[in-house]
This record gives sequence, structure tokens and C-alpha cells, in this order.
Amino acid sequence: MERVVVQAEKLEGDIFPPGDKSISHRAVMFNAAAEGTATIYNFLNGEDCTSTVSCMEALGAKVSSSDGYKTVVVQGAGGAGLHEPDDVLQANNSGTTMRLISGLLAAQPFLSIITGDASLRSRPMDRLVKPLTLMGAQILGRKGGATAPLAIRGGGLRGMEYNTPVASAQVKSALILAALYASGDSVITEPSPSRDHTERLLRAMGARIDSQGNTIRISPLSAPLKSQDVRVPADISSAAFWLVAGAIHPNSRVTVRGVGANPTRTGIIDALRSMGADLVIDNQREEGGEPVADIIVTSSDLYGTVIEGDIIPSLIDELPVIALAACFAKGDTIIRDAAELRVKESDRIATTIEELSKMGARIDELPDGMIVHGTGGLRGALVRSHDDHRLAMTLGIAGVVARGETTVQGADSVDVSYPGFWQDIARLQNIG
Repeated sequence: MERVVVQAEKLEGDIFPPGDKSISHRAVMFNAAAEGTATIYNFLNGEDCTSTVSCMEALGAKVSSSDGYKTVVVQGAGGAGLHEPDDVLQANNSGTTMRLISGLLAAQPFLSIITGDASLRSRPMDRLVKPLTLMGAQILGRKGGATAPLAIRGGGLRGMEYNTPVASAQVKSALILAALYASGDSVITEPSPSRDHTERLLRAMGARIDSQGNTIRISPLSAPLKSQDVRVPADISSAAFWLVAGAIHPNSRVTVRGVGANPTRTGIIDALRSMGADLVIDNQREEGGEPVADIIVTSSDLYGTVIEGDIIPSLIDELPVIALAACFAKGDTIIRDAAELRVKESDRIATTIEELSKMGARIDELPDGMIVHGTGGLRGALVRSHDDHRLAMTLGIAGVVARGETTVQGADSVDVSYPGFWQDIARLQNIG
């Protein structure tokens, strides 16, 4: 599908981004393995999260909805436990689904096979397979366990101490899930903290998880997890596109409502503020154990900055749209320590540079990032998403501020995380 975007004279209004993708995945998955029934409000009904729903149903949970999967009721497998699936589990394009469920499957005393689409089958799984194997799971995969499909025969796990080579919430979460069913405590240490949605929700469900800096200690469950209702905040990764749009458009005032403000996820706010963005955090509150706020952004004079080190895990998904913001900044913006972008839905370093360059951006490629030379503007062009939802949305926002007309090929890839994205662009352009 193609989508044509034209430069907006003005951006003004309120945006209500969809529910947080990370929390939606976890709320369904953890409650599916718990005892009791839970209701999940503001669930993200995008393709990634519905892949998790399908996999958990195949494992014995019952998931229902009466409003198009915006509110979801999960009846967990509980004390009876999950059961061996009748067929191969399909994660489609969702790395979160595959990695987190693999941790859960490693603890189950049966055989399961999980696969995904061509993109997911090319993404690295050895960083997960290695520690799960050390815990006692039997896992086979292509390229010596480095890529999916993965065949997992679980059960009989033992606790362990493990230092993860990269800060990855997906790997950490999978190991936490496996550790809950192991014999003996487990200790996981990351090089820097990653998002902590897993720890927050599992603690609320009765798990004993202690976090000290970059180190997490997990004790085995003494009783089944207890179901927990969840109200999912708006996804800050989806909000990031509007924060950048408001900052780089010369005539804008955009308010993004109900955004998750978990400090392990707010690197986008820190990065934009370091570039001089005019951001106001308003109406701060807590919902379902997660901090939430409204964010107001207005037209800003941006300047280059350096984004590297410990902040990277908290904004890894937002780096393509940060690169777009850097195109409108004075001076150079340097992004380093982000090699993880190479193994996302696309090689987001290469594809971001390729597509923004078509619009007049000047960007140098680094092995682990990029140097963006601010030009102050872009021009419309024919660009493509590479079937990457975050790149498609980055290019959509670029079209809103670029001179002339922009055509985004593969625009329907946004359905993975933000099914209403193009409608929200059109609505903001028509306000005022």
C-alpha cells in the first residue's frame, strides 16, 4: 500500500497514541500463564500483539474481546498449566512474541516449535538460546540455534547467574520468565538497565524479583502467578513521532495524551530536550503501576547533540525518528553504540539513511550509528518502508514537514504497532 503525504501548514491538536506495545504483549502473556481471569484495557490491537494472543491461545489460555481487541479478557491456564500446542506457533513479525514466549516455553515439560516471517527468521536468537540452554532447556534452531524456527523442549530448569552481552529487555524478560520455574534463584546482570515492564507486572502478580541497579535476582514461584487487571498506557515509542513532528514543524502545538512515562523508556524526551526541543510534561500520574503523563510540544529551534552510551536502550526504537529530527537541527548529531538497530525489522541504520537521503538528508553511516548533518529541511520524494513499521512512520512525519509531496511505499506496515497512524496525520493536518 502507498500513502501520499503533503507538507502541513500547521500542526495543532491532541493525539491519543495506541496502547504500549511492550506492556500489551506482557499483559496477555503473563496473565495467560497465571491463575484467574484478567481484563486488559487499552490493549494494542496491532499485528505484533495479536500474534502473542494467538500463541497463548494455542498454549491453552482463553482470550476474548467484544470491541475489536481494544479491551481483552484473559482466562489463564493457572494451576493446570499450559499445554503442548497442536501446531507450530507463529510469531509473524514480532520479536517480542518469539523471545518472551521462548523463555516461557523453556520452562514447560513439552515440545513446542515457534517460527516467524522471513524478517523474524533472520533476526538473532542465539543471545537467548545460549542462556536458556545453560539453564537446562533443549533448543534447536537454524544456524546452530542462532535463528528461528526454534524447537524447544523445556522443563527441569536450574537457576543460574548470567551476564547479558547487550542490554535487551526481550532477552532479560525471557530469562526472568524461565527463572520463575527453575530450581534455585537466578541472577541476571545487564551492561545497562533496559525497560522494566516485566519486573513491574510480575511483581504485581506475586513473583519475587529484586532489582539493584543493573542486576536482577529472581526467586522461583512458590505458587502460580495471580491474574492482574492492566490499564495499558499510550506507547511512548508511538508518541515519539508526534513529539518530533511538533518540534520540527515551524507552526505547531501538539499535546500527546496519556503517555507511558516509565523512566526506562523516556530517552526520547531526554534526547529531544538535549537538542533544545520545547517539551512540557503535564498531568503526571500513575496507572496500573506505570507512570503516565501528557506531553506538550511546540515548534522548536533544534541543535545537534551526541546520543550514545547508557541512554541507547531507553530510545533504541526511536532512533530513526530522532535522526529525522536531527535533519532539522543546526550542526551535527552523532548517534553511537546503537548496533542493535542492525537487527531490527530492517537494518534501521542502513534503511533510515537510504530513505531520508532520498529526501535530501546528509547522513554518514557508522558501524553502530550515524552522523546526521543538519540541513534545516527536506524535500518530498518516493520512499519505501522496507516493511518496517517505525521507518514507515518516520517517513510519514518527514512528509509532513518536507517541501512538496512524499509517497511512502509499504505504508501498511504501520499496522504492526499503530493501526491509526495515517488517520492521525490527516486529522492533525486538518485542525486549524
